[in-house]
Amino acid sequence: MRVAFYAPMKPPGHPRPSGDRRIARLFLRALGMAGFDVFTASEFRSWDGDGGRQEKLARRGRQIAEQLKKTAHADAWFTYHAYHKAPDHLGAALSRAWGVPYFIAEASVAAKQAGGPWDAGHRQTLACIRAAKKIFTLNPRDAPGLRAALGGEEKIIRMQPFLAMPETPPDKAAARKKLARRYTMDARKTWLVTVAMMRGGDKLRSYRILADALQTLRGADWQLLVVGDGVARGDVEKMFAAPGGRAVFAGELGQDGVTEALSAGDLFVWPAVNEALGMALLEAQSCGLPVAAGDGGGSGVAKIVRHGETGLLAAPGDTEAFTAAVARLLHNPAERRQMARRAAAVAAGEHSLAAAADFLKAHLAGA
Repeated sequence: MRVAFYAPMKPPGHPRPSGDRRIARLFLRALGMAGFDVFTASEFRSWDGDGGRQEKLARRGRQIAEQLKKTAHADAWFTYHAYHKAPDHLGAALSRAWGVPYFIAEASVAAKQAGGPWDAGHRQTLACIRAAKKIFTLNPRDAPGLRAALGGEEKIIRMQPFLAMPETPPDKAAARKKLARRYTMDARKTWLVTVAMMRGGDKLRSYRILADALQTLRGADWQLLVVGDGVARGDVEKMFAAPGGRAVFAGELGQDGVTEALSAGDLFVWPAVNEALGMALLEAQSCGLPVAAGDGGGSGVAKIVRHGETGLLAAPGDTEAFTAAVARLLHNPAERRQMARRAAAVAAGEHSLAAAADFLKAHLAGA
C-alpha cells in the first residue's frame, strides 16, 4: 500500500528543528515501520503567520495539486497537522482525484477563526476534515472543536503520542561522569534536567516559572542542566542567575546528546505552559526520568505524564504547585526511583514507535 505523506505546517525536510518537524518525521517512520510504502508528496509549506498570504498560498497549493495529479499516485493520503494557519491545500483534492482514502493527524478547528484574519485557512481546514476518512488526535484539546465542526466524533480517533526510543540507552553512570566533567557539575548532587527551545511566549513563561520555583527550593544538593537554545537565550540565562549559579546551560544538542543528558539526570522539570503534547516529557520518561510538570491546561501532557505514577503534575501556570511538585520529588529519592521505573515501562509499552506503527497499520489497512 503506497501512502502519500504531507505536512503543511513544517515539512519533514525543513532545515529548522522544531517539535512539529520532529513529529512529522516520526509519523513518516511509523508509517514505514507499519509496512506502507510511504513517500513525502510535497515540501510545500502553507503556513501563514499573519493571515496576509492565504490567497497566494492557496493558489500555489492548487498548482502543486494539479502537477501531482499527473506525476504521482498513491493508495492513501496522510496529512500531519492541518489548521487555519497551515491548511492542507493538497490532500483532499488529490485523494478525491485518485479515488483513495484521506487521513489527517492533528487537525484542529476553532469556530472563533471564522471571519477573522485566517478565515480562508479556517474554511479550508473545515473542508478537509469533512473530506477525511479518519482524523487522528494526539492532543485532547483538539477533540471538542473537531466534534462541533463534524457534528459528532465518528471520524475522530484518539492516538497516543509516540517517539523513537534508543535501542540501547546510555549507561547512566558513564553519562553522568562524562557530563559532570564537561559542564563542571557535581555528580553527587541531584540533577534536575530540562529540554526546551528558548523563544518568547509560552516557552519563556515556562522558563520564568521554573526559575521562580528553583529560587525557593530548600537545600543546596541539586543542580539544573538546561538543554536548548534560541533567540531568548539571554533572557533565560538572566532568569537563572539568582539560584546560586546552579543552572548549567548545555545549548542545543543533537538527538544523541539530548538522550545522554536525560539518561544522566535524576528528575525532569518543565512547567509546560500551553504545551500541546510535551514530547520532551515523553522522551525524559523513556530515559527513566520521573517528571515534575505543569499539566498543560488540558493538553496532551496529561496523556504522557501519569500523575502520582510516572511523575507529578501541577495546575497550569501555578508556580507554587509546581514548586511543591519539584520539591517533593527532589527530597524523596525512593519515590523518584519508583516513578522512574514506571515511567520507562509505560513509555516503552504505550508510546513507542512500534506501538504507533501497529496502531496506524490497523486503521489505515482497515480503511
